[in-house]
Amino acid sequence: MKTIGMIGGMSWESSLEYYRILNQTVKQELGGFHSAKCVMFSVDFEEIEQLQHKGEWGKLTDIMVLAAQKVEKAGADCILICTNTMHKMAPEVEASINIPLLHIADVTAKQIKSKGQKKVGLLGTKFTMEQEFYKGRLEKDHGIEVMVPDPDQRTIIHNILYQELVKGEITEKSKNEFKVIIESLNKRGAQGIILGCTEIPLLVKQTDYQIELYDTTFIHAQAAVQWALHE
Repeated sequence: MKTIGMIGGMSWESSLEYYRILNQTVKQELGGFHSAKCVMFSVDFEEIEQLQHKGEWGKLTDIMVLAAQKVEKAGADCILICTNTMHKMAPEVEASINIPLLHIADVTAKQIKSKGQKKVGLLGTKFTMEQEFYKGRLEKDHGIEVMVPDPDQRTIIHNILYQELVKGEITEKSKNEFKVIIESLNKRGAQGIILGCTEIPLLVKQTDYQIELYDTTFIHAQAAVQWALHE
């Protein structure tokens, strides 16, 4: 088994899910007392959040590159960035290390195509929904058409993420807000919905929907286990 490296803490609530999924998946695959071989560098999310909203992406890139290099030095054989938004600097991170970076959009695209879908809705932070680093990769590299909610809905999602979910707060009101937004994307023609922020699955569950939901946290962690066991 290879060692999975993680850059976490964005937020620690979703990093906890990564750790749980990695270990549960390894146990399912190998049985017995097996668990995942992994290392994590966890950042202080207060610093990250402030720099994101100030648009200080250069400083954020420096933080992510340093974190990736520390994870590599700790013995990792691959690296996961345990957040969708911070894949904005995935190219710089990848160029700074000598081990593979498993990109969350690529493994999610593979899952979407396995379902035969070509048009999906994308939910996430405003950065993820509005900038090209994520949806552009899905469209250009994987041929998947990506829809995003309207501007007011994007603000609602962004605020729920930063004001509630990163703090582990789950409310029925926010759950209903997401339901309205997902239904509107479905009516516009989305065949599936990417939960493109690693905190969203804390609130939005497949059991509450008929439309296919793509839990990027689960997909990313499971892909890492398959890489660690079978590459």
